[in-house]
Amino acid sequence: MIKQSELNIGTLGHVDHGKTTLTYALTHQWTDIHSESVKRSMTIKLGYADTLISRCGTGDSAVYTTADVCPDGSKPEPVRRISLLDAPGHETLMATAIAGSSIIDAALFVIAASEPVPMPQTREHLMIINALGISKVIVVQTKIDVVGREQAQKSYEQIKAFLKGSVIENAKIVPVMANKGINIDALLAEIANIEVPKKDLNADPIMYVARSFDVNKPGTPIEKLVGGVVGGSIIKGKFKVGDEIEIRPGINTSREKGKREQYEPIFTKIEGLSAGSSRLEEAIPGGLIAIGTETDPSFTKADGLVGQIVGKAGKLPETESNITLNYLSLNRTDLPKQGFRANEPLILGIGTGTVVGYVQTIKRNKLGISLNHAACIEPKSKISVLRNYGQRWRLAGYGTLL
Repeated sequence: MIKQSELNIGTLGHVDHGKTTLTYALTHQWTDIHSESVKRSMTIKLGYADTLISRCGTGDSAVYTTADVCPDGSKPEPVRRISLLDAPGHETLMATAIAGSSIIDAALFVIAASEPVPMPQTREHLMIINALGISKVIVVQTKIDVVGREQAQKSYEQIKAFLKGSVIENAKIVPVMANKGINIDALLAEIANIEVPKKDLNADPIMYVARSFDVNKPGTPIEKLVGGVVGGSIIKGKFKVGDEIEIRPGINTSREKGKREQYEPIFTKIEGLSAGSSRLEEAIPGGLIAIGTETDPSFTKADGLVGQIVGKAGKLPETESNITLNYLSLNRTDLPKQGFRANEPLILGIGTGTVVGYVQTIKRNKLGISLNHAACIEPKSKISVLRNYGQRWRLAGYGTLL
Protein backbone atom coordinates (compact mmCIF):
# COMPACT_ATOMS: atom_id res chain seq x y z
CA MET A 1 0.00 0.00 0.00
CA ILE A 2 1.25 3.48 -0.93
CA LYS A 3 0.93 5.45 2.31
CA GLN A 4 2.18 8.91 1.26
CA SER A 5 1.31 11.25 -1.59
CA GLU A 6 4.03 11.62 -4.19
CA LEU A 7 2.67 14.83 -5.68
CA ASN A 8 1.07 18.00 -4.33
CA ILE A 9 -1.07 19.38 -7.16
CA GLY A 10 -2.48 22.90 -7.03
CA THR A 11 -5.77 23.78 -8.74
CA LEU A 12 -5.92 27.02 -10.72
CA GLY A 13 -8.67 28.58 -12.82
CA HIS A 14 -11.36 31.24 -13.10
CA VAL A 15 -14.17 31.39 -10.54
CA ASP A 16 -17.04 28.95 -11.24
CA HIS A 17 -15.08 27.03 -13.86
CA GLY A 18 -15.52 23.82 -11.87
CA LYS A 19 -12.40 23.39 -9.70
CA THR A 20 -14.37 22.09 -6.72
CA THR A 21 -16.45 19.68 -8.80
CA LEU A 22 -13.31 18.43 -10.54
CA THR A 23 -11.57 17.86 -7.19
CA TYR A 24 -14.55 15.81 -6.01
CA ALA A 25 -14.61 13.79 -9.24
CA LEU A 26 -10.93 12.95 -8.78
CA THR A 27 -10.88 12.30 -5.03
CA HIS A 28 -14.53 11.73 -3.96
CA GLN A 29 -14.06 14.31 -1.20
CA TRP A 30 -14.31 18.05 -0.73
CA THR A 31 -11.17 19.97 0.11
CA ASP A 32 -11.32 21.20 3.70
CA ILE A 33 -11.79 24.94 3.14
CA HIS A 34 -11.88 27.44 5.97
CA SER A 35 -12.70 31.14 5.70
CA GLU A 36 -9.59 33.29 5.73
CA SER A 37 -9.18 35.58 8.71
CA VAL A 38 -7.71 39.06 8.99
CA LYS A 39 -6.99 39.87 12.61
CA ARG A 40 -3.50 40.92 13.53
CA SER A 41 -2.49 39.20 10.29
CA MET A 42 -4.19 37.22 7.54
CA THR A 43 -3.95 33.44 7.48
CA ILE A 44 -3.95 31.24 4.39
CA LYS A 45 -5.91 28.05 5.11
CA LEU A 46 -4.92 25.35 2.64
CA GLY A 47 -7.29 22.52 1.83
CA TYR A 48 -6.00 19.04 1.02
CA ALA A 49 -7.83 16.17 -0.69
CA ASP A 50 -5.84 12.94 -1.05
CA THR A 51 -6.57 10.08 -3.42
CA LEU A 52 -4.91 6.85 -4.57
CA ILE A 53 -4.67 6.40 -8.34
CA SER A 54 -4.77 2.76 -9.39
CA ARG A 55 -4.63 0.91 -12.71
CA CYS A 56 -6.91 -1.74 -14.11
CA GLY A 57 -5.31 -3.84 -16.84
CA THR A 58 -1.99 -3.30 -18.61
CA GLY A 59 -0.57 -1.75 -21.76
CA ASP A 60 -2.72 0.37 -24.07
CA SER A 61 -5.93 -1.08 -22.59
CA ALA A 62 -5.09 0.03 -19.03
CA VAL A 63 -7.72 2.16 -17.29
CA TYR A 64 -6.85 4.47 -14.41
CA THR A 65 -9.26 4.80 -11.51
CA THR A 66 -9.65 5.83 -7.88
CA ALA A 67 -12.18 3.06 -7.24
CA ASP A 68 -11.43 0.06 -5.03
CA VAL A 69 -12.60 -2.44 -7.63
CA CYS A 70 -12.05 -2.68 -11.40
CA PRO A 71 -15.05 -2.95 -13.78
CA ASP A 72 -14.37 -6.70 -14.15
CA GLY A 73 -14.39 -7.16 -10.37
CA SER A 74 -10.62 -7.56 -10.00
CA LYS A 75 -8.47 -5.56 -7.60
CA PRO A 76 -6.70 -2.58 -9.20
CA GLU A 77 -2.93 -2.09 -8.96
CA PRO A 78 -1.94 0.97 -6.87
CA VAL A 79 0.10 3.45 -8.94
CA ARG A 80 0.40 6.76 -7.12
CA ARG A 81 -1.11 8.70 -4.23
CA ILE A 82 -1.62 12.44 -4.82
CA SER A 83 -2.84 15.47 -2.89
CA LEU A 84 -4.92 18.23 -4.46
CA LEU A 85 -4.39 21.60 -2.79
CA ASP A 86 -6.89 24.43 -2.67
CA ALA A 87 -7.15 27.74 -0.83
CA PRO A 88 -10.05 30.14 -0.17
CA GLY A 89 -10.40 33.33 -2.18
CA HIS A 90 -9.10 34.32 -5.60
CA GLU A 91 -6.24 36.58 -4.47
CA THR A 92 -5.39 34.16 -1.66
CA LEU A 93 -5.19 31.30 -4.13
CA MET A 94 -2.72 33.19 -6.31
CA ALA A 95 -0.70 34.30 -3.29
CA THR A 96 -0.60 30.69 -2.11
CA ALA A 97 0.64 29.54 -5.52
CA ILE A 98 3.62 31.88 -5.12
CA ALA A 99 4.36 31.57 -1.41
CA GLY A 100 3.79 27.82 -1.51
CA SER A 101 5.63 27.22 -4.77
CA SER A 102 8.00 24.89 -2.92
CA ILE A 103 4.95 22.86 -1.80
CA ILE A 104 3.13 22.65 -5.15
CA ASP A 105 4.77 20.15 -7.54
CA ALA A 106 2.33 20.47 -10.44
CA ALA A 107 -0.97 22.15 -11.33
CA LEU A 108 -4.34 21.49 -12.90
CA PHE A 109 -5.32 24.59 -14.91
CA VAL A 110 -9.13 24.51 -15.16
CA ILE A 111 -10.75 26.33 -18.11
CA ALA A 112 -14.49 26.03 -18.83
CA ALA A 113 -15.79 25.53 -22.37
CA SER A 114 -18.92 27.50 -21.51
CA GLU A 115 -17.19 30.92 -21.47
CA PRO A 116 -14.83 32.78 -23.82
CA VAL A 117 -11.09 32.13 -23.35
CA PRO A 118 -9.45 33.76 -21.51
CA MET A 119 -11.57 35.03 -18.65
CA PRO A 120 -9.83 37.57 -16.33
CA GLN A 121 -8.65 35.12 -13.66
CA THR A 122 -7.64 32.60 -16.32
CA ARG A 123 -5.28 35.23 -17.73
CA GLU A 124 -3.97 36.09 -14.25
CA HIS A 125 -3.32 32.46 -13.35
CA LEU A 126 -1.34 31.93 -16.56
CA MET A 127 0.67 34.98 -15.51
CA ILE A 128 1.48 33.20 -12.23
CA ILE A 129 2.42 29.99 -14.04
CA ASN A 130 4.78 31.95 -16.31
CA ALA A 131 6.28 33.98 -13.45
CA LEU A 132 7.06 30.88 -11.39
CA GLY A 133 8.03 28.71 -14.34
CA ILE A 134 5.58 25.93 -13.39
CA SER A 135 6.00 23.48 -16.27
CA LYS A 136 4.17 20.42 -14.93
CA VAL A 137 0.65 21.58 -15.83
CA ILE A 138 -2.36 19.75 -17.23
CA VAL A 139 -5.10 21.94 -18.72
CA VAL A 140 -8.55 20.59 -17.87
CA GLN A 141 -11.36 21.73 -20.18
CA THR A 142 -14.51 21.53 -18.06
CA LYS A 143 -18.25 21.97 -18.69
CA ILE A 144 -18.16 20.45 -22.18
CA ASP A 145 -21.52 18.87 -21.32
CA VAL A 146 -23.27 22.28 -21.26
CA VAL A 147 -22.10 23.23 -24.78
CA GLY A 148 -22.33 21.44 -28.08
CA ARG A 149 -19.52 19.63 -29.89
CA GLU A 150 -18.88 22.67 -32.10
CA GLN A 151 -18.54 25.06 -29.16
CA ALA A 152 -16.30 22.63 -27.28
CA GLN A 153 -13.98 22.43 -30.30
CA LYS A 154 -14.00 26.23 -30.63
CA SER A 155 -13.12 26.56 -26.94
CA TYR A 156 -10.29 24.05 -27.42
CA GLU A 157 -8.81 26.17 -30.22
CA GLN A 158 -9.14 29.30 -28.06
CA ILE A 159 -7.24 27.55 -25.25
CA LYS A 160 -4.43 26.53 -27.66
CA ALA A 161 -4.14 30.11 -28.94
CA PHE A 162 -4.17 31.50 -25.38
CA LEU A 163 -1.36 29.23 -24.24
CA LYS A 164 0.87 29.94 -27.24
CA GLY A 165 4.15 31.54 -26.19
CA SER A 166 3.76 30.59 -22.52
CA VAL A 167 5.81 28.03 -20.57
CA ILE A 168 2.90 25.58 -20.97
CA GLU A 169 2.06 26.11 -24.65
CA ASN A 170 2.45 22.37 -25.25
CA ALA A 171 0.52 21.30 -22.14
CA LYS A 172 -1.91 18.42 -22.54
CA ILE A 173 -5.55 19.57 -22.72
CA VAL A 174 -8.01 17.04 -21.29
CA PRO A 175 -11.77 17.66 -21.80
CA VAL A 176 -13.97 16.30 -19.00
CA MET A 177 -17.55 16.18 -17.75
CA ALA A 178 -16.59 16.33 -14.08
CA ASN A 179 -20.12 16.16 -12.67
CA LYS A 180 -20.74 12.94 -14.64
CA GLY A 181 -17.28 11.45 -14.18
CA ILE A 182 -16.71 11.28 -17.95
CA ASN A 183 -13.08 11.23 -19.14
CA ILE A 184 -11.84 11.42 -15.56
CA ASP A 185 -9.95 8.19 -16.25
CA ALA A 186 -8.01 9.96 -19.03
CA LEU A 187 -7.14 12.79 -16.66
CA LEU A 188 -6.02 10.31 -14.00
CA ALA A 189 -3.77 8.67 -16.60
CA GLU A 190 -2.12 12.02 -17.33
CA ILE A 191 -1.65 12.73 -13.61
CA ALA A 192 -0.19 9.26 -13.07
CA ASN A 193 2.46 10.02 -15.69
CA ILE A 194 3.62 13.36 -14.25
CA GLU A 195 7.30 13.10 -13.39
CA VAL A 196 7.82 13.26 -9.64
CA PRO A 197 10.26 16.08 -8.83
CA LYS A 198 13.41 15.03 -7.03
CA LYS A 199 13.47 16.00 -3.36
CA ASP A 200 16.61 16.31 -1.28
CA LEU A 201 16.00 13.63 1.34
CA ASN A 202 19.46 14.12 2.86
CA ALA A 203 18.91 17.81 3.66
CA ASP A 204 17.94 19.07 7.09
CA PRO A 205 14.14 18.59 7.03
CA ILE A 206 11.71 21.49 6.80
CA MET A 207 7.91 21.37 7.07
CA TYR A 208 5.52 24.29 6.55
CA VAL A 209 2.69 24.18 9.09
CA ALA A 210 -0.73 24.39 7.41
CA ARG A 211 -2.78 23.11 10.38
CA SER A 212 -2.34 22.72 14.12
CA PHE A 213 -4.79 21.38 16.66
CA ASP A 214 -5.47 19.86 20.04
CA VAL A 215 -6.84 16.32 19.69
CA ASN A 216 -7.84 15.98 23.36
CA LYS A 217 -11.57 15.92 24.04
CA PRO A 218 -12.97 18.31 26.67
CA GLY A 219 -12.83 16.73 30.11
CA THR A 220 -9.92 14.39 29.32
CA PRO A 221 -8.06 13.57 32.58
CA ILE A 222 -4.63 15.20 32.84
CA GLU A 223 -2.85 11.84 32.93
CA LYS A 224 -4.44 10.91 29.58
CA LEU A 225 -3.73 14.15 27.72
CA VAL A 226 -1.60 13.88 24.57
CA GLY A 227 0.62 16.55 23.06
CA GLY A 228 -0.28 19.00 20.33
CA VAL A 229 -0.43 18.08 16.64
CA VAL A 230 0.91 20.05 13.68
CA GLY A 231 0.10 19.25 10.07
CA GLY A 232 1.63 20.45 6.83
CA SER A 233 3.88 19.65 3.91
CA ILE A 234 7.51 18.61 4.13
CA ILE A 235 9.52 20.42 1.46
CA LYS A 236 12.83 18.63 1.94
CA GLY A 237 14.52 16.04 4.13
CA LYS A 238 12.64 13.52 6.24
CA PHE A 239 11.30 13.21 9.77
CA LYS A 240 11.26 10.08 11.92
CA VAL A 241 9.37 9.13 15.05
CA GLY A 242 11.57 10.04 18.01
CA ASP A 243 13.28 13.02 16.31
CA GLU A 244 13.96 16.09 18.45
CA ILE A 245 12.37 18.99 16.57
CA GLU A 246 12.02 22.76 16.79
CA ILE A 247 9.09 24.95 15.75
CA ARG A 248 9.73 28.60 14.86
CA PRO A 249 8.95 31.38 15.50
CA GLY A 250 7.22 29.55 18.34
CA ILE A 251 5.31 31.17 21.19
CA ASN A 252 4.86 34.91 21.68
CA THR A 253 6.30 35.61 25.15
CA SER A 254 5.81 39.40 25.19
CA ARG A 255 3.18 40.65 27.61
CA GLU A 256 3.08 44.43 27.08
CA LYS A 257 0.88 45.89 24.38
CA GLY A 258 2.51 48.30 21.97
CA LYS A 259 5.93 46.67 22.23
CA ARG A 260 7.52 44.49 19.56
CA GLU A 261 6.64 40.86 20.04
CA GLN A 262 9.21 38.42 21.38
CA TYR A 263 9.08 34.77 20.35
CA GLU A 264 10.49 31.67 21.98
CA PRO A 265 11.00 28.57 19.77
CA ILE A 266 9.21 25.36 20.76
CA PHE A 267 11.48 22.37 21.31
CA THR A 268 9.74 19.01 21.41
CA LYS A 269 9.86 15.39 20.25
CA ILE A 270 7.97 13.55 17.49
CA GLU A 271 5.61 11.04 19.13
CA GLY A 272 3.87 9.95 15.94
CA LEU A 273 3.62 10.55 12.18
CA SER A 274 0.64 9.99 9.90
CA ALA A 275 -0.59 10.62 6.37
CA GLY A 276 -4.37 10.47 6.41
CA SER A 277 -5.28 7.25 8.22
CA SER A 278 -1.85 5.69 7.63
CA ARG A 279 0.64 5.61 10.48
CA LEU A 280 4.25 6.23 9.47
CA GLU A 281 7.64 5.61 11.05
CA GLU A 282 9.24 8.03 8.60
CA ALA A 283 7.78 10.90 6.53
CA ILE A 284 9.21 12.44 3.35
CA PRO A 285 7.99 15.29 1.09
CA GLY A 286 4.50 14.72 -0.33
CA GLY A 287 0.94 15.29 0.88
CA LEU A 288 -0.34 16.47 4.24
CA ILE A 289 1.67 15.02 7.11
CA ALA A 290 0.51 15.16 10.74
CA ILE A 291 3.16 15.23 13.46
CA GLY A 292 2.14 14.28 16.98
CA THR A 293 4.38 15.99 19.53
CA GLU A 294 5.02 16.20 23.26
CA THR A 295 4.34 19.95 23.32
CA ASP A 296 1.56 21.65 25.30
CA PRO A 297 -1.65 21.20 23.22
CA SER A 298 -2.72 24.74 24.13
CA PHE A 299 0.02 25.96 21.77
CA THR A 300 -1.38 24.07 18.79
CA LYS A 301 -5.15 24.39 19.33
CA ALA A 302 -7.31 26.28 16.80
CA ASP A 303 -4.54 26.51 14.17
CA GLY A 304 -2.39 28.53 16.57
CA LEU A 305 0.85 27.54 14.80
CA VAL A 306 -0.24 27.92 11.16
CA GLY A 307 2.45 29.65 9.10
CA GLN A 308 5.34 28.45 11.26
CA ILE A 309 7.99 25.96 10.20
CA VAL A 310 9.26 22.72 11.72
CA GLY A 311 12.81 21.39 11.54
CA LYS A 312 15.39 19.40 13.45
CA ALA A 313 16.35 21.09 16.72
CA GLY A 314 19.04 23.71 16.13
CA LYS A 315 18.82 23.51 12.32
CA LEU A 316 16.23 26.18 11.48
CA PRO A 317 16.97 29.73 10.24
CA GLU A 318 16.82 32.53 12.80
CA THR A 319 13.50 34.26 13.41
CA GLU A 320 13.42 37.66 11.66
CA SER A 321 11.47 40.87 12.27
CA ASN A 322 13.11 42.78 9.40
CA ILE A 323 13.68 41.35 5.92
CA THR A 324 14.93 42.48 2.51
CA LEU A 325 13.23 41.30 -0.68
CA ASN A 326 14.32 41.40 -4.30
CA TYR A 327 10.91 42.45 -5.68
CA LEU A 328 9.41 41.48 -9.03
CA SER A 329 6.17 43.10 -10.16
CA LEU A 330 3.62 40.98 -12.01
CA ASN A 331 2.74 44.06 -14.11
CA ARG A 332 -0.97 43.35 -13.89
CA THR A 333 -2.96 45.31 -16.46
CA ASP A 334 -5.94 45.52 -14.10
CA LEU A 335 -3.96 47.40 -11.42
CA PRO A 336 -2.65 50.99 -11.58
CA LYS A 337 1.10 51.44 -11.73
CA GLN A 338 2.38 53.04 -8.52
CA GLY A 339 5.69 53.07 -6.71
CA PHE A 340 6.14 51.93 -3.12
CA ARG A 341 6.06 54.57 -0.40
CA ALA A 342 7.67 54.66 3.03
CA ASN A 343 5.59 52.90 5.72
CA GLU A 344 3.22 51.46 3.13
CA PRO A 345 1.48 48.41 4.63
CA LEU A 346 1.80 45.12 2.76
CA ILE A 347 0.45 41.64 3.26
CA LEU A 348 3.17 39.08 2.69
CA GLY A 349 2.49 35.42 1.89
CA ILE A 350 5.26 33.47 3.60
CA GLY A 351 5.03 29.70 3.15
CA THR A 352 1.63 28.64 4.52
CA GLY A 353 0.99 31.86 6.44
CA THR A 354 0.79 35.59 5.95
CA VAL A 355 2.23 38.51 7.84
CA VAL A 356 1.60 42.25 7.75
CA GLY A 357 4.72 44.25 6.90
CA TYR A 358 5.64 47.91 6.44
CA VAL A 359 8.01 49.26 3.80
CA GLN A 360 11.07 50.82 5.44
CA THR A 361 13.56 51.24 2.60
CA ILE A 362 13.20 51.35 -1.17
CA LYS A 363 16.21 50.93 -3.45
CA ARG A 364 15.31 50.06 -7.03
CA ASN A 365 13.84 46.56 -6.82
CA LYS A 366 14.98 45.94 -3.25
CA LEU A 367 12.50 46.47 -0.43
CA GLY A 368 13.42 46.62 3.25
CA ILE A 369 10.35 45.54 5.25
CA SER A 370 9.56 45.54 8.96
CA LEU A 371 7.29 42.64 9.92
CA ASN A 372 4.38 43.09 12.30
CA HIS A 373 4.94 39.50 13.48
CA ALA A 374 8.31 37.78 13.39
CA ALA A 375 8.75 34.96 10.89
CA CYS A 376 11.15 32.11 10.28
CA ILE A 377 11.92 32.01 6.56
CA GLU A 378 14.04 29.66 4.46
CA PRO A 379 16.78 31.47 2.47
CA LYS A 380 15.79 32.41 -1.11
CA SER A 381 12.11 31.75 -0.36
CA LYS A 382 9.56 33.33 -2.69
CA ILE A 383 7.23 35.67 -0.79
CA SER A 384 4.01 36.96 -2.34
CA VAL A 385 3.30 40.68 -1.95
CA LEU A 386 -0.27 42.02 -1.71
CA ARG A 387 -0.86 45.79 -1.88
CA ASN A 388 -3.94 47.82 -1.04
CA TYR A 389 -5.71 49.24 -4.08
CA GLY A 390 -8.99 51.05 -3.42
CA GLN A 391 -9.53 49.43 0.00
CA ARG A 392 -8.90 45.97 -1.43
CA TRP A 393 -5.83 43.76 -1.07
CA ARG A 394 -4.52 42.64 -4.46
CA LEU A 395 -1.58 40.45 -5.43
CA ALA A 396 0.95 42.83 -7.01
CA GLY A 397 4.09 40.71 -7.25
CA TYR A 398 6.54 38.63 -5.28
CA GLY A 399 9.96 38.93 -3.74
CA THR A 400 12.86 36.59 -3.13
CA LEU A 401 14.35 36.75 0.35
CA LEU A 402 17.89 38.18 0.31
